[in-house]
Parts: sequence; structure tokens; C-alpha cells
Amino acid sequence: MIRRVDQQRTGLWSILLAAVLFGISTPLAKGLLAEISPQILAGLFYLGSGVGLGLPTLLFRARGMSSEAPLTRADVPWLSGAVIFGGILAPVLLLTGLEQTAASNASLLLNSEVVLTVALAWFVFHENVGRRFAFGVGSILLGSVLVSWNGVALGSGFAGSVAIAGACFCWAIDNNLTQKVSAGNPVEISAVKGLVAGTVNLFLGIWFVRTLPSLDWMSTALVVGFFTYGLSIILFVLALRNLGTARTGAYFSTAPFIGAILSVLILRETVTSSLVAASIAMAVGVWLLLTERHAHLHVHMPLVHAHRHTHDLHHHHTHGPHDPPGEPHVHMHKHSPLIHSHSHPPDIHHRHSHDRKTKNGNSG
Repeated sequence: MIRRVDQQRTGLWSILLAAVLFGISTPLAKGLLAEISPQILAGLFYLGSGVGLGLPTLLFRARGMSSEAPLTRADVPWLSGAVIFGGILAPVLLLTGLEQTAASNASLLLNSEVVLTVALAWFVFHENVGRRFAFGVGSILLGSVLVSWNGVALGSGFAGSVAIAGACFCWAIDNNLTQKVSAGNPVEISAVKGLVAGTVNLFLGIWFVRTLPSLDWMSTALVVGFFTYGLSIILFVLALRNLGTARTGAYFSTAPFIGAILSVLILRETVTSSLVAASIAMAVGVWLLLTERHAHLHVHMPLVHAHRHTHDLHHHHTHGPHDPPGEPHVHMHKHSPLIHSHSHPPDIHHRHSHDRKTKNGNSG
């Protein structure tokens, strides 16, 4: 019987690996940008993710080989919203903003995504955020700002800055809406998001640049996108399932730091004082999040859904004659009402509200 802590650990390793994969895209993109425009490169990265994951998804689903719950009609509104905000609106706003503001401003403003993600998860979707978590997010955000700071003062391009902040807000909405479908097949989710975002970004790139790179460079970008974007999104969805939106977003914000470290190792870039300071801030923030404990008496309301699971303390249901044997497995199952206390993140089984006493007395 898998323990709750094992699922939290799975979520943790999933999001840290997702951050590593996404961080790798930074030094690789620097090399590709010598031959491919930023807009077209973004489209190829996403399209490589969508096509590379979409084809095996269709094959496995046709043969009944998937070990994850398929997306359903109930998931369509949430996933559509995530795709519209994260795959269509955000790239358009980002490209608009980049045309009107300095790169230094843009790199710093992009750090606001984690703040907006946490804020929406807390105020709109009612995830619990304790003091320790808030300090951890603040420390990671400080490290992210330090690693993207290049010594150029802020100030120019107000309209562009607003557009970039709007892009971050759209991605924050995307993160929170994707959590709503995270019980479904993460490969399907990644494929849909990649295909839509890739098509939109590639169209925008062609519209602005009017030319395409050579087939060799396009193929390279597609392959890089499959690994650094596609696999990263899959792991991101798994983390959303096990950790909740706010914590997933906080851990993923280490990606710029990982990209900077890899740039030092791969591209032999200079180790700066800001990178050292960012390393310390990131380490403190991750430690605060790793040692966070949130435990209190809570109520599980009746729930019927399907997702990959084992028979742990939240899955005591019986099996019918047509349910799959062995564990882990996927089938529609019912959660009966349950009241108990244990340490837990706001995963797909812990989206309950918190009263004042719970927040002040038992939240880490």
C-alpha cells in the first residue's frame, strides 16, 4: 500500500525533473537562435512536443494500452481554458511585450508568473498557503530575480511591461486550470497543449519573420522541443496531481536558475555574484518547501472520478468484475465520506477549505 508521503515524493521529483528539462532548453535555445527567430523557435519547440506525444497517444489509446485515465467531456472546459490562456493568449502577449521593452525588463517580469500562480491558487482556488510556504516562495522568487538580473535598470517600455505581466497572468491561469484535469492522462494533456501552442506560435513566427529556417535546423528544434517542453509538461501535470498548483509553480520557478547553471557548465559562461546569491536564495526556498508540513483534521466529501491509483488510505473501494486487476490501475471509483488527520499537500484528493483555526493552528 503506497503511503501519502510516497506520492508527495513522486510529485516533488516530477516537478524538479520538469524544471531541469525546461532549464536545459535555455542553453540549447541560445545555440538555435543563431539560425531560427525566437517566434518560430517557440512554435517549433511546442509543435515538437505536441506531435511527438500526440502520435503515440493516439496509438496507445487505440490499442487500449494506456495506464492513465483518458480525458473526458468534463475535462474539456478546463483544458480548453488552459490552452486558450497558456497556449494562445500568453504567447501573443509575450511577443507583443518583447517588441516594446528591454530584454532585462522582460526577464525580470517573467518571474511574476510564480507569484500570480500562487495568488490565484490561494485566493481563487482556495489552496492552503502557510507562513513557511510563503517564505519559501519568496526566497525562490528572490533567487529567480537575481539570476535573471543583468544590472540594467528598469523603467522603459511601460506598455510592453504590462503585456508581459499579462502573459504571466495567463500562464498562471493556465497552471491553475490544468490542475483541474491533472487526474487525466498527462501525455494527452501535454500533446493537446503542445499542438495548439505550437501551431499558434509557429503561425505568429511566420507572420512576423516571413521566412523559415532550413529543414535540418527545424528538425533539431522539434526534437529539442519534444524533450525539453513535451516531457517537461508531462512531469508538470504529474506534479500538479500530487502537490497542487501553488507548490508545483513554486518548485518549477527554479527552472531559470537551473538554466543559468547549465549555461555555465555547457556554454562556459561566467559565474557571477548574482548567480551565487541566487543559489543561496534558491537553496533556502527549496529547503523551506521540502520541510513544510501541513496536517489537520479534514473532511473528504463523496467523490467519483477516475485516475491512476493504488489502494492507499484514500482508496478503500471494492472492485467490480470488470475492473482491472493489479496495482496501480485505472478505473472509475467512488470515495466515501472520510474524516481523518495526516500530513498532506493540496493534491487532487485534498482540495478542502480551511477555517481560521486550521490555518493558524496546524498549517506549516
